[in-house]
Amino acid sequence: MSELKEFLTRTPFFGGLADKSLDAVVDMLVERTFPKGAAVFREGEDGRSMYVVHSGELVATQAGGSGHAVRLMRYSTGDFFGEMTLIEMQPRPFSVIVESPARLWELTNLNLYQLYRTDVKAYVLVLQNINRELCRRLRRAGNRITEFADEEGDERTQLGIPKVRI
Repeated sequence: MSELKEFLTRTPFFGGLADKSLDAVVDMLVERTFPKGAAVFREGEDGRSMYVVHSGELVATQAGGSGHAVRLMRYSTGDFFGEMTLIEMQPRPFSVIVESPARLWELTNLNLYQLYRTDVKAYVLVLQNINRELCRRLRRAGNRITEFADEEGDERTQLGIPKVRI
């Protein structure tokens, strides 16, 4: 088994994929390297790809109301990011900055569409894996909001549910 394929089988993004499907995905991936301090992408940019971290340390930041960057999340070996733009097709909600030299594997929205056209089962498994990770992140964010609200002891952190326009 190739080093990349073996690595990918240990990441949550590619869990459950059949050997043949994983081979097809491996052929789609493009290696990207970034030096310390580089931005993989910036908040507000259009996105057409997501990344799996092979090595390095990265941090997701978002501009706060004060204008300062707020650190949201850290990424390291085996993590993936950028998947939100593949699902919702909106501008990037945050920036990702490299804290130590990084080796990433890029998968584009066109790659994902190609997977859909050639292997629907693999496509569904990849989307399930993305959704599973998004749910984990949402749960962690909810827990952090709860901790913050509990420490504040007031209603400043209450969030309303946005109305969906139809």
